[in-house]
Amino acid sequence: MKLWYSKTLKVYKDMEDLMSKEGKPYRVQYAIEAMKQQSQVFFIEAKWFHGNYISTKEEYMPIALLSCGYLQLAIASFVGMEDGITKETFNWAANEPKIIRASNIICRLMSDIAGHKVEQERGHVSSAVECYMKQYGVSMQEAYDELNKQINEAWKDINEEFLKPTAAPTSALIRILNLAKVIDLLYKGEDAYTQVGDSAKTSITALLIDSIPI
Repeated sequence: MKLWYSKTLKVYKDMEDLMSKEGKPYRVQYAIEAMKQQSQVFFIEAKWFHGNYISTKEEYMPIALLSCGYLQLAIASFVGMEDGITKETFNWAANEPKIIRASNIICRLMSDIAGHKVEQERGHVSSAVECYMKQYGVSMQEAYDELNKQINEAWKDINEEFLKPTAAPTSALIRILNLAKVIDLLYKGEDAYTQVGDSAKTSITALLIDSIPI
């Protein structure tokens, strides 16, 4: 943990040095605060796990939407961007607007559905699947069906945010949309993030290695 902590501090110090040269040191503080939030909810999840506590879905979601890392990742991804990114953009993102919350929901629920069986076998805090099954006394498939409905609603929320004016520039909205697309690629039908399979390898190879026919 000490090694991880020191490396994390160095990452943010390097970011701060770079942004100071560009006259934008304030940006890094938003990323630091998002990382602090994420660390705090990791601690809550650890207490739940070690106490064998299965939360209600209402308890679980506010914690899990932060622990999935997508708020922190979205804010960190804005730090080096140009394209109209301002202090107001960071304030907007830090307040978790609908599009970021929708992206978080897609990330968390798709990850939980795809990976919860393996996670429970190796020892992990209960996922949305276990929480929903226990709270409502339903089968695993019924929990999947309900969570998939919520994922579909989250995609609708993302579409809606592109169709109306927001406080953020389009470049920021596209960044958040792309984060959701990554999750859809990695977790549709399998956990290709934890156990990298052929579909993920093929997609990454096509994007980064294979040449584009002209």
